[in-house]
Amino acid sequence: MNTLHRTATLVLLGLAFGAAAQPAPPAAPPAAAVQPPASGPAVVNSALNAPLFYQLLLGELNVSAGEPGTGYSLILDAARRQKDPELYRRAVDVALQARSGEAALTAARAWAQEIPNSSEANRFVLQILLALNRVGETGPVLQAILQASPVIERNDTINAIPQTFGRIADKALAATVVREALAPSLKQPFHAAAAWTTVGRMELAQDQLPQALAAAREGHAIDAASPYPALLALELMERGQNDAEAIVRQQLQAGHATSAGDTAVALAYARILLDLQRNSEARAQLEALTSRQPDQAEPWLLLASLQAQDNALAPATASLQKYMALARQSGDERTMRGLTQAYLLMAQIAEKQNDFPAANAWLDRIENADDIMAAQMRRASLLARQGQLPQARALLRGQPERRPEDARLKLVAEAQLLRDFKAYQQSYEVYNEAATRFPEDTDLIYDQAMMAEKAGKLADMERLLRQLIALKPDYHHAYNALGYSLAERNMRLPEAKQLIEKAVSLAPGDAYIQDSLGWVEFRMGNNARALAILQAAYGKRPDPEIAAHLGEVLWVQGQREQALKIWREGLLLAADNETLQATLKRLQVKP
Repeated sequence: MNTLHRTATLVLLGLAFGAAAQPAPPAAPPAAAVQPPASGPAVVNSALNAPLFYQLLLGELNVSAGEPGTGYSLILDAARRQKDPELYRRAVDVALQARSGEAALTAARAWAQEIPNSSEANRFVLQILLALNRVGETGPVLQAILQASPVIERNDTINAIPQTFGRIADKALAATVVREALAPSLKQPFHAAAAWTTVGRMELAQDQLPQALAAAREGHAIDAASPYPALLALELMERGQNDAEAIVRQQLQAGHATSAGDTAVALAYARILLDLQRNSEARAQLEALTSRQPDQAEPWLLLASLQAQDNALAPATASLQKYMALARQSGDERTMRGLTQAYLLMAQIAEKQNDFPAANAWLDRIENADDIMAAQMRRASLLARQGQLPQARALLRGQPERRPEDARLKLVAEAQLLRDFKAYQQSYEVYNEAATRFPEDTDLIYDQAMMAEKAGKLADMERLLRQLIALKPDYHHAYNALGYSLAERNMRLPEAKQLIEKAVSLAPGDAYIQDSLGWVEFRMGNNARALAILQAAYGKRPDPEIAAHLGEVLWVQGQREQALKIWREGLLLAADNETLQATLKRLQVKP
């Protein structure tokens, strides 16, 4: 008898003899003293008999002794005879622990065949097939999972598919398999919107943006109120597919204003509008959302940030107070984390009102160590506003470095503070210190180059940007910055255009790079082409700097009223924009 058999036998004998060796129970108490048994759930005895117990014990002992293959075989055999999902799951676990994907697949498939309605078994089969990179075999399994899923939960299952296939290298094959598996759902009204959205996300994973947009449109056409195609459309908007916005707008009109999905669409849409600097539209969305659902905390915080940015300080304060009350009531970790941003905004509002003690009091409420640096940056701004720039710099320099990235963060915060207060030479020096300490950080080299231009060190700027291009040839911001700088100074215009066109090739959807291209065309005298490019850039991203350039081209071409209209819009976006103000001053225009 081998060691494992001997050990198992001894364990069984020990259990038997142990039971026999127990002392006799005490005599029963008198009948009057007998208490009725407490009521409770009925006892359900295991179906485990002695041979099965012995087999499983032997299997587990083999696994513990480093013989997972033998243990796996014993457990899988027991699972097949008992048709027990727990035993099948254990067999799969043993195989996975032994890193035997094929054995795990065999056990999972046996489980799915013996218990056909087990969605868990099919999920194991699917995950193992994907781990083995046998994507082509997953279609029938995926169909089985969908068919077994309750109708009310099936959309959630469908929506989870892109994440399940997210790590597959062959995105095209994955998309084909998923689309075939979803074929029945694509025709079912209750599931079609979710199914087309998943098809679209599989296309998006391949960077097939037009195909993803077409899928979103198909799903939206079947169910205009569904949030799923609209959420996909929002992702496409972020990737530069402006035509997707119509789906979002139509869904917000057709959807149910109080549903969680529609709230998610409205909130995400407001965030994208903010990113696109379409602040008035974002504010309108947030005002409507807070009106419909006043108990949702996050929209109040976003609305407050816009109101503060627009110097609507009283409404911003009211919105922040509403947010803080809701955040404290909810206790939700994410919402509570937003309190730091709320405190910072309250401090910013107090600073704008020159109430520096109140601003410091709000900053004192920040306790989270990860947020202390943000609070100290605001304190430094308060000191600088009060004419104490050296003390502000000392405050930032004196912050402890709890994490490796804190040293970089401190230097960047100091450089930005100096930039905000137009101490460009000193800011350039701090960026130089940061870039020296972190030479592999290309973003620091770029920031240093931009500050070199502000400080009048144009040769240093060009040197740094060319260094950056050499280090990272796909860093499109460097090509754009150098080309735009040359165009702005009306120097080496063919070279400037070549640099900007390189940036366009690397980031074709970037409106700021399109602005640079339009500007260099204008400098070269190609006014018609410049106008077309700048109008497209401004339509994509209304921005005061693009407005300055577009307005000037219109002005030179004699379209004075249109130029004034564009400049006024730019001033509403940012009245203090340096490029726009310089343009108006140079052309002696008062819009």
